Amino acid sequence: MKKIKYIAISALLAFCSCSDFLDEELKSSLAPENTYTNTHGFEVGVTGLYEYARSEFNTWGGEFNGFSHGQATPVEVFQIGTDIMFTNTDPLLVSFGNLSYTPLSHYVNSWWKFGYGLASNANLILEYSEHADVDWDNPTDKAGFQAEARFFRAYAYRYLVYLYGDVPWVDKVERDFRVDFTRTPKAEVLNHMIEDLKFAAGNLPEDPDAVLPGRLTKWAALHLLSEVYLMAGMNAEAEDAARQVIDSHKFELMKDRFGTHTKEPGDVFSDMFKENNQNRNTAGNKETIWVMQLEYNVVGGGGESEDWALRAYNPSYFSIDGFTIADSLGGRGVAQLIPFPWWIDKNSGFYEAEDIRNSDYNIKRNWYYNDPRSEKYGQKAEITEELWKAKKLYPAITKFFYGVQDKGGDEGYGGCTKDRIKFRLSETYLLLAEALMNQGRTDEAAEAINEVRLRAKASKITGAQVTKDFLADERIRELIGEEMRRFTLCRLGLLKERVLRYNTDAAPRWNDKHWLWPIPQDVINSNTGSAFPQNPGWD
Repeated sequence: MKKIKYIAISALLAFCSCSDFLDEELKSSLAPENTYTNTHGFEVGVTGLYEYARSEFNTWGGEFNGFSHGQATPVEVFQIGTDIMFTNTDPLLVSFGNLSYTPLSHYVNSWWKFGYGLASNANLILEYSEHADVDWDNPTDKAGFQAEARFFRAYAYRYLVYLYGDVPWVDKVERDFRVDFTRTPKAEVLNHMIEDLKFAAGNLPEDPDAVLPGRLTKWAALHLLSEVYLMAGMNAEAEDAARQVIDSHKFELMKDRFGTHTKEPGDVFSDMFKENNQNRNTAGNKETIWVMQLEYNVVGGGGESEDWALRAYNPSYFSIDGFTIADSLGGRGVAQLIPFPWWIDKNSGFYEAEDIRNSDYNIKRNWYYNDPRSEKYGQKAEITEELWKAKKLYPAITKFFYGVQDKGGDEGYGGCTKDRIKFRLSETYLLLAEALMNQGRTDEAAEAINEVRLRAKASKITGAQVTKDFLADERIRELIGEEMRRFTLCRLGLLKERVLRYNTDAAPRWNDKHWLWPIPQDVINSNTGSAFPQNPGWD
């Protein structure tokens, strides 16, 4: 985190893989026994939790990362194999795009490790905070650090429950080697997550202007709590949590241009994703509720491997004669995520003409040859079906064009090292709409959706138009690339329907087992002391 003393969680504990998937291994003399003794020691540990969490998409490691998947495409697996994106590149990714992954697949294992690694480190802080001899600076320190740890434990289990269903709920440090874990029913895990987030909401700071950039507040906990309530089918409670965030008036949908790029062409929606525009205290961005701090070349910031969305979403235009790599075109895209035409093609009708989320600043559909050595220089390059399928040229969302400036002149830099928006108010409105829709209150749901649409200069909708399909579409328009699309479709119960409707790569292989990922085979093999059944269909 910027402005917070940086010590990686790996200096305290490291999460072990495979058979010892819930054990910890000491990595340095900075041990819990001599660290978690006072407020400063817990500040060190909690800072490590933030670092571990923001390494959720880390590819190949780096000097200060808390976790690494050790492969190039960890976040992409949640966008393909759904309704919005396909791929024809990295073999590991292709298997998730065409639903041929197995219990041995790399990301099936690495996301399990990420979730339990984060949860294990949160448990460590929670355990040591209960020791009677801790020297606290202030009476509220204990509950504050526990609130952050419990938020991150719920955040970890969010991944685990969405992906694997019933998973072991572990709320204490496992010091002894165990081979007898059992799967906790999903409903029970969700109840534990709800309790964690309620505690977090009750003990985290209320004033977002009084915390350091990236630090959690009550409102981040309530935003996530609303989603978890939806996962649990508790729609009235989800409504209440979302309304608390909205009615706090601590946040607002940005409706006028803001930040560090207002003298450049753009609109308020594109401003949201420009470099250095994510935080409220520096850019005046009052819409963001929680922002992970990944700014380039800052102590506690991000490295090149922390997030490769820059490469993933942008076409490999530079492979076409007449183009050369340029920051203004999104840098060195390698097109790991290629959009299906049904929602992004200029003639699809998916966006209304006046919707600013469809503007040239937010979806790049006009490409011009930029290599001054070429005879084509300055001419428009036509997007053809052939170029689209070959991942060379297609309409591209520009949210990830930014974060490539001032990298020492390296226009091939691959990292998306700008601060990462995790929660923003527009999604809170859409969570509220989902909760209201699920209660049959579609007129009120339309009002919540219209708050988002009116900012985008899209027309109002009526309650009669509110359906799960419409909400899934609206989340594309507003949150494409920000949400984990697989999670959204699973929560709405639309994954199967929309894969079969839109995804020509995945549809032929669809089986109802694909609602969940398989349990990693290493976990099942190692858990010899108790039955640990595989998810249905994956045996």
